[in-house]
Amino acid sequence: MTLLRPRVRRIPLNAAAVLTVLVCLFPVYWMISTAFKPSRDIQSADPKLFPHTWTLDHFRTAVQADGFELFWRNSILVTLTSILLALLVAIGSAYAVARMRWKGRRQFMLMVFIAQMAPWESLIIPIYIISRDTDMLDRLPTLTLVYFMVTLPFSIVVLRGFIATIPPELEEAAQVDGCTRTGAFRRVALPLLAPGLMATSLFGFITAWNEFAYANFLIIKHQDSRTLPVWLSSFQNTFGTDWGATMAASTLFALPALVVFLLLQRHVTSGFAAGAVKG
Repeated sequence: MTLLRPRVRRIPLNAAAVLTVLVCLFPVYWMISTAFKPSRDIQSADPKLFPHTWTLDHFRTAVQADGFELFWRNSILVTLTSILLALLVAIGSAYAVARMRWKGRRQFMLMVFIAQMAPWESLIIPIYIISRDTDMLDRLPTLTLVYFMVTLPFSIVVLRGFIATIPPELEEAAQVDGCTRTGAFRRVALPLLAPGLMATSLFGFITAWNEFAYANFLIIKHQDSRTLPVWLSSFQNTFGTDWGATMAASTLFALPALVVFLLLQRHVTSGFAAGAVKG
């Protein structure tokens, strides 16, 4: 009886967890299933939970749409470049805060936390005005810098906590053996930062890959510089929305983020946990 009681108590929690997962996954399932349904089933007054017939026509429509390859290239270029820039700057900033003692260090971290808490949407108008006045509208580098700015505070916070968990004696021992401070960090601390780098990379990838508002407001005239989230709106016209093609395009759009998450999931949990251990 004593062994059964803990299991019985966990039943409501497990049931709540299963229900939460089902509620979160149902929209994803509906998106994917709709992508494979014929148009007559999508527009039916009696929607079916499981498709009776399957079709790939919507995926053909999405792949053959204007700008498919171009917008994929733009999204990949902007996303990867912003992540790389954020990691390079965040590593140096996090190391300086975690390892060095300098005047204004606490104030710097306070500003980083404030920047992280600021809603991204509140910055659209100032960034638009600055981009317009500096002749930087309709350019992919502008979008890259915006995504870099958005992901940088989070990257600094996570990597700072992660570096703080690495004993400084390891780097000191390497310096005694003849390494410079930079060499000791690169050979000793940097390999131990892999989980933290994976976690911040995943966050940056999902943020930049899915972002719509800035891509829609900063890229106005030059349609060739737009990214995939904006491209998804191209399936809507004066005659309505092609829901089959929209869901197929959304499924294709979600695949890279899913693949990146599956590749990095082993490091994500440890990276986030380690980043919150020390302040």
